[in-house]
Amino acid sequence: MSLTPFLSAEPIIQVHAAAAVLAVALGPVAIYRRRQDRLHKATGYVWVSAMALVALSSFGITGFGLIGPLSPIHLLSVLALWSLWTGMRQILAGQVAAHAATMRSLYWNGLLVAGAFNFLPGRVVNRMIFDTQRELGWIVLALVLAVIALRALRLRQRRGARAIPRAMSA
Repeated sequence: MSLTPFLSAEPIIQVHAAAAVLAVALGPVAIYRRRQDRLHKATGYVWVSAMALVALSSFGITGFGLIGPLSPIHLLSVLALWSLWTGMRQILAGQVAAHAATMRSLYWNGLLVAGAFNFLPGRVVNRMIFDTQRELGWIVLALVLAVIALRALRLRQRRGARAIPRAMSA
């Protein structure tokens, strides 16, 4: 493992990666903290700012462009910005449950899915971690996507299990 690929990367990639690491680290504190106190609010604002910086800075990263300078992963950036706006609108309207669901979805489906794609061969994170065995990035990508898919299935099963008793009681 070497930091050389990161340190020699373009400044926009360094900003993007630093904001992403901050968002990954703060996400669980902001999203899963039971008490919605000052710490939750402060951490949440920093997390939202980091997420916005991650999404916005991604548009300056054009090395994998398929449609002009953009790639399909840039759609995740648009979705992330939309989710941030939606989540903030929800909390300002007092829709706490919707806000929490939006932010959790953004963390798991946006940040971690996009982060998993950084392990593709040729990307800076892949070069940092795997150096000469870059094909291992495909395994990491598959594992992360599998974990996210299993989490989604588990959540769907929980929702289904809660809906059945309500339907039976009617």
